[in-house]
Amino acid sequence: MNRLRALWLNLNASLWFVPTLMVAGAVLLAFTLIFVDLRIAHDWLKDYPLVFGAGSDGARGMLTAIAGSMITVAGLIFSLTLSTLAQISSQYTPRVLRNFMRDRANQMVLGFFVSIFVYCLIVLRTIRGGDEGSFIPSLAVLMGLVLALVSIGVLIFFIHHIASSIQASNIVRNATEETEAAIQRLFPNELGQEANPSEAQELLEKAGQLTWLAIPSHTNGYLQSIDEEGLLKLARDLDGVVRMEHGIGGFVARGAALVSVASYGNERVLVDDKLKDRVNEQFGLGSQRTIEQDAGFGLRQIVDIALKALSPGVNDTTTAIISVDYLGALLAQLADRRLAHPLRADDDRVRVIAVRPSFEQFLSTAFDQIRICADGNAAVYLRMLTALATIEQRIQDPKRSQALRQQRELIGEAAEQTLHTEYERAQVRLRIAKHKTS
Repeated sequence: MNRLRALWLNLNASLWFVPTLMVAGAVLLAFTLIFVDLRIAHDWLKDYPLVFGAGSDGARGMLTAIAGSMITVAGLIFSLTLSTLAQISSQYTPRVLRNFMRDRANQMVLGFFVSIFVYCLIVLRTIRGGDEGSFIPSLAVLMGLVLALVSIGVLIFFIHHIASSIQASNIVRNATEETEAAIQRLFPNELGQEANPSEAQELLEKAGQLTWLAIPSHTNGYLQSIDEEGLLKLARDLDGVVRMEHGIGGFVARGAALVSVASYGNERVLVDDKLKDRVNEQFGLGSQRTIEQDAGFGLRQIVDIALKALSPGVNDTTTAIISVDYLGALLAQLADRRLAHPLRADDDRVRVIAVRPSFEQFLSTAFDQIRICADGNAAVYLRMLTALATIEQRIQDPKRSQALRQQRELIGEAAEQTLHTEYERAQVRLRIAKHKTS
């Protein structure tokens, strides 16, 4: 299942999959219209000479011109796409390239022009005139003209879409929307029956007395997906417990422990090739992190954009502030959500010990590096304090409130040490004092 999911994610993020489907659709459309032209009488076409008046030479000439122009425009679009990918990678962060490649509009525009080219080639080969025996697939030729006219609008849309997609605000917003969808999908994320926090320590002590055996990973890669139901079923079949050694998004080396297993019975778990294969089947590893089960990767993308904006070579405070604003919005959504507990129990026994991110870890991912790189930038410090205030309005857990207070204190310390004027330091102090009293 994980392999199929990983295959689908890779296909969905490729620039060739949707265009290939559209080319197949163009081939089907061409043969369908040619078949219809073969089966119907063409006497009524004489009543519409302006639409169907072209002879075999005229139809060939028109389709040849359309096919030639479409492949030229397709080459231009591929060049623009590659140029845009290079610009986004260098100016923002390579982490957002996958989002751009997954953009359905980009994929469909690429496929549209290539499809028209293929459509015209197929229709061209069926046109006959003179000694060959006259046959002009008039409906198919007319459809080629219609597609060529539509392509003008598609080209204009693509240029507008490209110009909009490389703007910093749109890149950050798209990453935020994708992360929001992941948060909605992942939290809470149930895995069997969640262990009661008051009983968790007792269950964990029972599991700690077991003998653990490591199951190695078959491949290198980042942990992209986990079949959690499969892990739970595996633990039940073993009458034991499965302890994950890596969290989602973590890197696993070939031969390193992927999970550890232990049995509640008197006999130790038999770690054979069958068990190793079954364990590895529950995990999807790939060459890079993905956001489908990894909300932290969405935060990482926006953080990287902010860090690039704060670098001395770019020095784009506005983009950094935009990133902080959206990070605050995402953390506010996480603030009142129940994040899944790492322990999952069944029949009063721990079955799965997962590696789960905490709210504190998300908060650290979002703001720690930005705070460090915002050396001497009062605007970024002030906007981070505003974002923390927004998050605090949604928090009900005292532990999470303590993490926010710690972030606020760290920002205050950084401001005192790096800001150059008393005026800037006073602004930060005033903002911190305001949030403490609110």
